[in-house]
Amino acid sequence: MSTPFPDDAAPTPPPGCPAHGHALEPFGPGGVRRLYGPEAEADPAGLYEKLRAEHGEVAPVLLHGDLPAWLILGHGANITAMRSPSLFSRDSRLWSAFRDGEVPMDSPLMPVIAWQPLCVFADGEEHRRLRGAVLDGLNRFDRRGVRRHVRRFTTELVQVVGQTGRAELVTQFAEHLPMLVMTQLLGMPDEYGPQLVNAARDLMKGTETAIASNEYVVASLRRTMAAKREDPGGDLVTWLMEHPAGLTDDEVMEHLRVVLLAANETTVNLIADTLKMVLTDPRFRAHLSGGQMTLGEALDQVLWDSPPMSLVAGRWATVDTELGGQQIRAGDLLLLGLAAGNVDPVVRPDLATPLYGNRSHLSFGAGPHECPGQDIGRSVAEAGIDILLTLLPDLRLAVPEEELTWTSAWISRHLVELPVEFTPREIEPHPDSKPVDAPDPAAVTVPEPTPAVAEAVEEKAEKEAEKEAEAPAAVRIPAQRRGWWRTLTGLFRR
Repeated sequence: MSTPFPDDAAPTPPPGCPAHGHALEPFGPGGVRRLYGPEAEADPAGLYEKLRAEHGEVAPVLLHGDLPAWLILGHGANITAMRSPSLFSRDSRLWSAFRDGEVPMDSPLMPVIAWQPLCVFADGEEHRRLRGAVLDGLNRFDRRGVRRHVRRFTTELVQVVGQTGRAELVTQFAEHLPMLVMTQLLGMPDEYGPQLVNAARDLMKGTETAIASNEYVVASLRRTMAAKREDPGGDLVTWLMEHPAGLTDDEVMEHLRVVLLAANETTVNLIADTLKMVLTDPRFRAHLSGGQMTLGEALDQVLWDSPPMSLVAGRWATVDTELGGQQIRAGDLLLLGLAAGNVDPVVRPDLATPLYGNRSHLSFGAGPHECPGQDIGRSVAEAGIDILLTLLPDLRLAVPEEELTWTSAWISRHLVELPVEFTPREIEPHPDSKPVDAPDPAAVTVPEPTPAVAEAVEEKAEKEAEKEAEAPAAVRIPAQRRGWWRTLTGLFRR
């Protein structure tokens, strides 16, 4: 995640945040609704509908720091933006807010929108070169091979809890399975899996050890690349290094990291939300037990109702144009509203009507930047849930449904916990299971940073503590709440 943050980025809170001494209001300058803050995060779906009622298919919104953007709410308008790269580019360097110096270097938007030399920020021939290599590699995996890995790791995860009769399916299952499978597809040693699971969780949650976690992910990929150079295999690392597109070592590593982390985060959400619906929605439970609906069809319904990413930032207008009745100016930022587009009344006048087998949802995008790993993500989720329900056929929710909670941010919504109970049973080991020296996945800790990184982090922390001591009390930010991305990108920028 190479981002152009300066080493001396000042810890400046965005206007309107609690550090400035006043509560964040739902409306910003000009009466434009904010897409961040307590009210927006408490009920993102409700906010989308308010915006739709007020503005139609495309609505003006404010992002962190009250930076203006357009949120695309309509299904058709989202498709238009996704499939028109000549009008709506993925190159974030076009953003007028960047050119005008309005985006602080420590903005929480930067990890998502700062340009990087990756296919996700490229258009045209460069996009085709980079994406083509990734897509060719991912398409070489067959569903049976993926399912074999899923069966092995699902069995191992269920073994840990099988005799207890209780489990928490987010932290003990959904957050582990995708990364464990991806390590096999990348040809990584078994002992890397548990640590990478924990490192990915650490990165996404932004803890104080996120720098060490990022370091571990990068080092693991570099070591795997070095090993595959000496001993190539039938894996994504080998295929990317040998691809005719001629990716550099840095391009290979950066795209592997994107695949590893992006595939993990979205598939974790897909598994968690599908399990929640299977366990709580009478329609799904009845259909599944009665054989009237396949698990694949249930996944389609979940992808309509609970997309793994609520929105994607973004697209940048290349010229003055019109979209959804709004006048878009060159350099404007547009946000793809996947969750909002999926419930657009134009395509879904009755949200209660099932959409079994309908895959025209927006959850995987469309056009040149459509998610290249969607088939693998679906396969991991579908096979994992199917095998889990086979191993624990009487799986049931252990708390009332109304006690389930979510955390929301401007780009996604996460189920916090999914506690279940079942009849205790002993699970037979999977024949492919291998004893490894790694600790138990549930107890693994992130690696300590190298001395150089530790020294740099300590030095930076001391400088920030001095700044905090000098700052007025109304604008002080507790050190543990500061954005870890500022430090991370300052140390790892290239």
